[in-house]
Amino acid sequence: MRIVIGEGSCGLAAGAGGVHEALQKLVDHDNPAGIELGITGCIGMCFLEPIVDLYDNDGELHRLVKVQEKHAQAIYDAATTGDLSLVSKLLISAEDEEFLSKQTRVALRDCGVIDPESIDDYIAHGGYAAISKILSTGMTQEDVIQQIDIAGLRGRGGAGFSTAFKWRAARDSQGDQKYLICNADEGDPGAFMDRAVIEGDPHSLIEGMLIGAYSIGASEGIVYVRAEYPLAIVRLTKAIKDATERGYLGNNICGSDFSCTLRIKAGAGAFVCGEETALIESLEGKRGMPRLKPPFPAQAGYWLKPSNINNVETYANVAWIINNGGEAFAAMGTENSKGTKVFALTGKIRRGGLVEIPMGKTLREVIFDIGGGIRGGKEFKAVQLGGPSGGCVPASKLDTVIDYNELSATGAIMGSGGMVVMDESTCMVSMARFFLDFTAKESCGKCVHCRLGTKRMLEILDRLVQGKGEEGDIEKLEDLCYAIKDGALCGLGQTAPNPVLTTIRYFRDELEAHIRDHRCPAGECRELISYSINPDACVGCTACARQCPVKAITGAPKQAHAIDQDVCIKCGNCKTACRFGAVEVA
Repeated sequence: MRIVIGEGSCGLAAGAGGVHEALQKLVDHDNPAGIELGITGCIGMCFLEPIVDLYDNDGELHRLVKVQEKHAQAIYDAATTGDLSLVSKLLISAEDEEFLSKQTRVALRDCGVIDPESIDDYIAHGGYAAISKILSTGMTQEDVIQQIDIAGLRGRGGAGFSTAFKWRAARDSQGDQKYLICNADEGDPGAFMDRAVIEGDPHSLIEGMLIGAYSIGASEGIVYVRAEYPLAIVRLTKAIKDATERGYLGNNICGSDFSCTLRIKAGAGAFVCGEETALIESLEGKRGMPRLKPPFPAQAGYWLKPSNINNVETYANVAWIINNGGEAFAAMGTENSKGTKVFALTGKIRRGGLVEIPMGKTLREVIFDIGGGIRGGKEFKAVQLGGPSGGCVPASKLDTVIDYNELSATGAIMGSGGMVVMDESTCMVSMARFFLDFTAKESCGKCVHCRLGTKRMLEILDRLVQGKGEEGDIEKLEDLCYAIKDGALCGLGQTAPNPVLTTIRYFRDELEAHIRDHRCPAGECRELISYSINPDACVGCTACARQCPVKAITGAPKQAHAIDQDVCIKCGNCKTACRFGAVEVA
């Protein structure tokens, strides 16, 4: 039997490293059954980490979830004897299995399946077959690009631009040197799709980039990855080394005339470097600030040479398309949004993690059928799509189809694929302020509209959440939003107002309550709420007093307690601690 431990960042954060160490000690000490111990990347079920997979001698998978170090002996014994009753309490439930069974995986096809540190495992699962096919059968650059065109693959990094169009533009540009670049500067709050692919299946990125480099005539590829992704960098570094030693990178790849090298550039974590020209500036050792376009990178990119930039998920689809044909990819999705899309489900969701579904599914299907709905039985309120560049889609739009055009019509965007789910306890004014605070801080400062406009908007929102809003503030916000969208130089500034605009569009009543009534309907903005104890419901258990960090709660045991409003810091600990519903928020 084989034991495989999920060791993506999420699994390791949950304790997978300790589980691995405990199992390794058992295997090293005594292993009469020849148990194999291995690792894999994130399968996407982050809500169940750490995950351990048992593969019996017939290859059948038995998945164990929420594993702890104390379970190591039982897992080892089960693997040794084949008696799964020893770990029955750890086996995944049928309900949680639906999280994966309702997905269609292309970009994530091998994540959580193969060993990300083994090129042999990648090859055994069909890896490098696509680039070998291209080079051995004499497919031309146009033949390859044509398959990408038939597939209808659009960039998965945010803008959704045609991949085939970009590749053709770079191929047709004249230059003695061309570059292929991967944008792995995944900066959206709540987004971790690209990180999971690099950590779980780095060779799929390499193969996709090789195919792209062949198609445009590039001899050098660069992966611009966030330095905050250390595990991804370590695994990609090893994958590049292994691919080079096996002849899939370097000179005369697979015995052909095609040569290409690949290297990694660790970025400092500036959100604006997700914009392709700012990324190029950073690659050149300059401050990451957008360039005026045109010229576009396809004509004058890295060192003013023809360059093509796509993100990790885009490249991760390429080998699958070549192996299965563009028609197979295009058969999934909608008329203008082909194939599958990966989303990172986070927030007030029961089953958070990575989801890959065909375009054309609805938000309701992803959030409720796959994600399991809202935690704690609360009501769904909104979902933020596209990160700081996107917008909040309300409950009334839950049946919106996941499609570039349909999502844009709501005021949100597909973006890189972040889905932050919110429930009834979320203040939409505070949420808009959170995303605007992020973009204001991440503005590179090059253009006035973004540098100053986002700050002025943030000042208004700061006043609103403090109960100092004024009549006319909503109109001022709208004026600033459209001025920034029209005047900003790059995509960061042009889309920064989106969270505010969708909040005004769908949750104007909450804005008005903050301004006119100095009230937060969601009970989240500290300056606009107060905590009190209902004496008729309080049993004097003292739980609230014990949890109060500033000793604002007084009262004898078994007698009604009270909160000193002058001392209370409105942390909410008392309400969380109370089991009798005696603490009220007004």
